[in-house]
Amino acid sequence: MNHFSLLDWIVFAVYAVVIASLGLWVSRTKKGTEKTTSDYFLAGRSLTWWAIGASLIAANISAEHFIAMSGSGYAIGLAVACYEWVAAAVLLIVAKFFLPVFLRTGIYTMPQFLHQRYDRKVSTSLSVFWLLMYVLVNLTSVSYLGALALEKVLGIPLLYGIIGLSLFSALYSIYGGLKAVAWTDVVQVVFLIGGGLVTSFLALEAVGDGHGIFAGFQKIFEQAPERFHMIIEKGLYSIPDGTEGAVKDAFLDLPGVAVIIGSMWLTNICFWGFNQYIIQRGLAAKSVKEAQYGLAFAGFLKLLIPLLVVIPGICAYVLSADIVKSDEAYPWLLNNIVPPGITGLAFAALVAAVVSSLSSIINSASTIFTMDIYKVYIKPQASDKQLVKVGRTVALVALFIATLIAPKFASLDQVYPIIQEYTGFIYPGVFLIFFLGMFWRQATSKAALWTAILTLPVAVVFKLFVPDMPFIVRIGYVFIILTVVFVGLSLTEKKNKTTAPEETQEKKKEHIRKGWLIIAIAVLAGIVVTLFVKPLAGFALDSAYTLVVGFILLGLVLITDAKYSTTDKKAIIFDSGLLKTNLPFNIIAIAICGLLAFLYFYFW
Repeated sequence: MNHFSLLDWIVFAVYAVVIASLGLWVSRTKKGTEKTTSDYFLAGRSLTWWAIGASLIAANISAEHFIAMSGSGYAIGLAVACYEWVAAAVLLIVAKFFLPVFLRTGIYTMPQFLHQRYDRKVSTSLSVFWLLMYVLVNLTSVSYLGALALEKVLGIPLLYGIIGLSLFSALYSIYGGLKAVAWTDVVQVVFLIGGGLVTSFLALEAVGDGHGIFAGFQKIFEQAPERFHMIIEKGLYSIPDGTEGAVKDAFLDLPGVAVIIGSMWLTNICFWGFNQYIIQRGLAAKSVKEAQYGLAFAGFLKLLIPLLVVIPGICAYVLSADIVKSDEAYPWLLNNIVPPGITGLAFAALVAAVVSSLSSIINSASTIFTMDIYKVYIKPQASDKQLVKVGRTVALVALFIATLIAPKFASLDQVYPIIQEYTGFIYPGVFLIFFLGMFWRQATSKAALWTAILTLPVAVVFKLFVPDMPFIVRIGYVFIILTVVFVGLSLTEKKNKTTAPEETQEKKKEHIRKGWLIIAIAVLAGIVVTLFVKPLAGFALDSAYTLVVGFILLGLVLITDAKYSTTDKKAIIFDSGLLKTNLPFNIIAIAICGLLAFLYFYFW
C-alpha cells in the first residue's frame, strides 16, 4: 500500500510547520491596527520580482500538474507540455503589453477594469463567470487531485483528504490574505521544484536500471517514441477516456498543430493575462518593472515544469505502472521508486503545489466577490474592516462548496483535459472583451456585454452539435464568431462617442499602413491554410484560422483608430511609451524565446 516511513513523516511535518508558521507570522498586524483592503487583497502593493515570479508558479502549479499532467504524460506524452511552453512566451506578452495598462489604472480586480472601461453590467457578468469557474472547476479539481495523491500514497480516504487540504490552506490564507499567500509561495516553490526534480531524476534512474538519468532518457525515447510526438496526428494512438475502459483518439485532447498555432495562445493569454488569481500577483507589485521582471522569472520556471511533471508520467508508462487510471501515475512513482525520506520531500512538493493553488484561488474568489459584488451592490459604504471580514467569510464558503463537489471528479481518467476544456468555454469572450477594451478605442459596452452573454451558449452549441471536434479547435471557431459580433456591434453603435484625441497625419498614415500590411499578410496566410486544410486534415490545420482572424482584428484596430474621428467615451488613451520595456527585460525575453525555439525544434 503506502511506503511512508517515520523519516518521511518527519520531513513532511517540517514542511507543514514551516509553511503554517510563516503564513501566520507574515499575517500579523501591529497591535491596535486593522488590515486594509490593500493589505489583505493586494499585499499592500509591496511584492518584489522574485516573490511575484515564485508566487505565480506556486499558484499555477498544483495537483493539476503533479497528478493530472503526469497522468496526461502517461497517457499521451510530451505533447501536453505545450501548455507550459506556450505559457512561457505568453508571460512575456502579458508583462510587456497588459500589466503596464492594468497597473496604471490602480485596480484591485479584473472586473474593476471592466467597469472602468465599459460599465457595471459587463463587469458583473464576468465576475459571476469567474466566481463559478473558481469554485466549481478550479477549487474542486485541485482539491480532488490532491486528495487522490493522499489516498494513493497514504491510504487516506478521498473525502478526508479533500477536507484536510482545504483546512490546511485555510489556516493562514484566510486570515492573512494575499501577503500570507505570496510569501509562503516563495517557500512552497522551493519544495515544489526541488521535490519535483528529485522525483523526476529517481524515475529516470529507475528506467535506466541504475545507469543514470541520461540512460533513463535514452530508454524512454527508445521504448516509448510515440510519447515524444509534440504534434499528434489524428488516429496516431488511443488513450483512456475515463468511462469503463473505453478509449478515445489522443488527437481530441491535443490536436495536431492546434497546440502551437491555434487557440492555445488565446487560452494562455486569458489565463495569464486576465485571470484574477494569477494576475493579482502583478497588481500587487511595487512597480511596473518589478512586475515585468517577476513575470519573466516565472517564464523561465515554466520551461522546467514538463521535466517535473510530464517526464515522470512517461517514466511510469515505460515502467509498466500497475495503475487503474492515468492520473494514478505520479502517486505510483512515489510509492514504488522513491526511497524513504525522499518520499516525504516529494510528497511535500506535491502538497505544496496543492495548498498554494487552493490558497490563491480562494483569495482571488473572495477578492472578486467582496470588491465587485458586495461593495458595489450590497454595502457601498462598507469600511475596510467590514470588507476584510466579508472576504474571509466568502473564502470559507467557497472552500465548503468545493469540498462537497470535489469527490464527483473520481469517475474521470484524466482530469487535466477536462479542466482545460471547461475553463476554455469562456476564454474566447474574455479575450475579446479585455484585449479590445485595452487597445481598441471603438470598443463599446454594448458589444462587450453581448459578447459576454453569448460566449457560453455558443461554446455549448458547438460542443453539442460538433462533439467530435477537439475542444482546442472549437475554442478557435467560437472566437471567430464572437469577433464578428463584437466588431459588428461596436462599429454600428453611434451612442456614447466623443472626439478622438489629436494625432499627426503622419502617425495616422503609419498606423493605417501597418494595419493594411498585417491584414494582407493574414489574408494570404488564410488562403494558404485553406489550400492545405483537407490534405492535412489529420493535423487540424484549420486551427490556424484563429490566428488569421486575430491578426486581421489587430489590423482593423490600427486602421479604425487612425481613421475615425470619434472614439468610445470610456476608451483608454495612453502613450505608446507606456508599453516600452528596458534592456534587461528584452534580453531575458530573447533568451526565453530562443530556448523555446530549441525545445520545439528538438522535440518536433
